[in-house]
Amino acid sequence: MSVRETCCVVALAVGVGAVTCPQALMPPQLPVERAALPFEPPTLADAQGLFYNARYEEAVTLALALRSSGMQDLANDELRSSALLFQLKALLEKRGDRKEVLKNCAVCPELIADFMADIHHGQNLARTALKADPRDEAALFFLGKLDLNYVWLQLGPLGRKTGWDEYWEARRSLETVLKHNPQHVRARVARAWIDYIVDTKMPRGTRWVLGGGNRKQALVDVRQAAQIESDFFTRAEAEFALWDMQVREREMARAIDIARKLADDFPDNRELAAFLEAREASSQGPPTPPGLSSK
Repeated sequence: MSVRETCCVVALAVGVGAVTCPQALMPPQLPVERAALPFEPPTLADAQGLFYNARYEEAVTLALALRSSGMQDLANDELRSSALLFQLKALLEKRGDRKEVLKNCAVCPELIADFMADIHHGQNLARTALKADPRDEAALFFLGKLDLNYVWLQLGPLGRKTGWDEYWEARRSLETVLKHNPQHVRARVARAWIDYIVDTKMPRGTRWVLGGGNRKQALVDVRQAAQIESDFFTRAEAEFALWDMQVREREMARAIDIARKLADDFPDNRELAAFLEAREASSQGPPTPPGLSSK
């Protein structure tokens, strides 16, 4: 079953009317004795599948539906805020003046409000857990990741230089995780993004104030993280980070290789498909002038 079909099944199971299921993807009519069988209840893994297929709006919707079933937790907050972040990036970035784009974006205020609610809810959950156990690895990681989601929204789509308290809290939290568990893949990836963004996006003086960054080390760390044995979605996160950094660094041959692997795992991801199509088109070059083609 494709991810799109899975989305439809999940949506039907939880009654998420916002997810569109084309008639062609609707499950066929089943015999009476089979039609009575219940759907398997959706899980966060279904929302993760939508997220990594770049179906961010559907991932947001499903994550919210899971909460209504009493499943709201740190992982849910982190995934939904990440999906909302990518929605906002698509709406606001690379479209001219950010202030004007934001001013004219009808859906952005609601998306930002939902994002902030998720961030604050998750931060409160994590900080409460850390009061009880300052070495709680899951709470430390999710606090750092939620903090970074907030920072990336401010610095990226919104273009605001704020969130420095969250930045330092994230840095400390992730470094504490890695001190006790250097093989924590998600913490390594998140920490590598700090090094990469500080080195490539911040002015030289600001880099020092923010503790420094190292783009080359970030790429090494993400490449190593992608090679650590981990669950499917954790490995996917590391591989997507590796692909993104390789594209930014113009390591196109390597980026194409990892993109092809990811496209096999996430065939509905339009961003991967567009990247691979563009690379294939560019590799073919301009058409050969008439009379010069080889035999």
